[in-house]
Amino acid sequence: MSETRTIRVTVRGAFDALTDAQKATLAADGGDDLLTVQYTEQGHLTYDIAARPFFTYRFAEQVSSEKDIPQVTARAEAKTVAWLDAHGYAYKKLSSQTVDMSEVPLGKRGKKEAAKTSG
Repeated sequence: MSETRTIRVTVRGAFDALTDAQKATLAADGGDDLLTVQYTEQGHLTYDIAARPFFTYRFAEQVSSEKDIPQVTARAEAKTVAWLDAHGYAYKKLSSQTVDMSEVPLGKRGKKEAAKTSG
């Protein structure tokens, strides 16, 4: 029996050579609230164009096998590039970090919750 794993991918990069019109569009769109960060299959984009040209796109997917993790990372990167290209935004320094949430150690609260549900 295989266990479902939640995989989170964080894709980071920098907008490059933005025009004044592109900066205005990004500023008007707001880049989502940095305090409500989410990991979703569609992706959740955050940036603060007034402060700096960097962006972060967060994705989450469920996989049933560890061998599927590289494909999740590739899809997240492809979705990020597709969004940037579709909006005409040049970018640089694209990088990604992938985390298998089943391998993240539980803190005190997580251990208490796990004990409640298994006990």
